[in-house]
Amino acid sequence: MKRVYVNPEVCIGCHICELACMTGHSQSKDLIIAFRDEQAQGLIPRNTVDHAGWISASLSCRHCDEPACVQACISGALTKDKESGRVVYDEEQCVGCWSCLMACSFGAIKRHPIKEKIVKCDLCPGRDVPACVAACPNEALEFAEK
Repeated sequence: MKRVYVNPEVCIGCHICELACMTGHSQSKDLIIAFRDEQAQGLIPRNTVDHAGWISASLSCRHCDEPACVQACISGALTKDKESGRVVYDEEQCVGCWSCLMACSFGAIKRHPIKEKIVKCDLCPGRDVPACVAACPNEALEFAEK
């Protein structure tokens, strides 16, 4: 399965991937409206740029082969799609217990700022390449099958 891979040696920590993610998952699909208006309503990026000294990298769900978050999910809101390999999240089934947050060793699952739900990367269904990868100006993100 294709996943998003990060090359921290060329990531400059610009956060454009976060903006692209947020815009891609916004209702307006407009960067300014998403950042200015929809963010106040709880819209957040599903990835996070982490910095450690001079090194930075975009972190998001790795859609693990054997995801601990799926095993920890008590409501069945997180499942592993056998056909695509993606870890799929059903917000309607989520009970907000945060078990998946604690189980993910990559810190790739976030709490929604308003709802008692989670937010995680969905690899941008319907797009050939996730928005974060398409927007990265330095090609620090790669969508590939390795």
